[in-house]
Amino acid sequence: MRLFDAELLHGREILPGQWLQGYRAPWLATGAAPGQFVHVRTPDWSGLVLRRPFSLNTIDRITGEVTIHFRVTGKGTDLLARMHPGDSVGMLGPLGRGFEIDPRSRHLLLIAGGLGMAGVRCLVDEAIATGRQVVVVFGAATAAEVYPSSLLPDEVEYVVATDDGSLGHHGRVTDLVTGYEAWADQAFACGPEPMLAALARLARGRDGRLGVARLGRKGGVRAAPLGSAQARRASWLQVSMEQTMGCAVGACLGCVVMGVEGPQRVCREGPVFAPDEIAWPESA
Repeated sequence: MRLFDAELLHGREILPGQWLQGYRAPWLATGAAPGQFVHVRTPDWSGLVLRRPFSLNTIDRITGEVTIHFRVTGKGTDLLARMHPGDSVGMLGPLGRGFEIDPRSRHLLLIAGGLGMAGVRCLVDEAIATGRQVVVVFGAATAAEVYPSSLLPDEVEYVVATDDGSLGHHGRVTDLVTGYEAWADQAFACGPEPMLAALARLARGRDGRLGVARLGRKGGVRAAPLGSAQARRASWLQVSMEQTMGCAVGACLGCVVMGVEGPQRVCREGPVFAPDEIAWPESA
């Protein structure tokens, strides 16, 4: 984790109210991993606006460019959207624990809802660069909010669901997951909590639907501890949680979610978790 200034290279509105910005940040590009995030100081000289956390949308280790994808929701993000190429912001990162890919996995299913695409987009490039096949399923309320396919590599299979049926599958993005669960070695998701909770329930029933039997280990070998990299890698599904953050370094406890073994800080223990680490609300 380091704190440096990053220079804005380009920025554009890719969807109504949603921006994609590229920054020159070689110090960040060389050390970051898919699923991690940065804490950005917005260009507010009053000092009254807190830093904002943003997932690393893409990472180019050769050019040193990273991108972030965000929605304008208030003063801080509005100031970011108004920046011009050549302007700089302070970035703290990389932060958090990213996705854990099993080296044996060849087929990856990425599931995104709305702005959740920003949480999994970086994994697309990493997977393709290592020779893996990728399917991205994306859910939005309407066709006007669908992530542009032109921003994904040609190698990706891109499947869309809209709540109103204006594009792709008429229904929720979670409706599409069971059609790929036998194909996918691992699945990775980011989006609203109700979507992630629904995916956690689907993941729990996957073995039964596929007829997979879990046999006991010989010799009494212990399972990897909950929350460890090994346990997350062994989980078919990993989820990236979205929470409001104050400090982003684990001190303020503003981003805590309830886990099955107690409170979990999204900025430190996450933002990526295996679903069995989280105590999902019954109403989610």
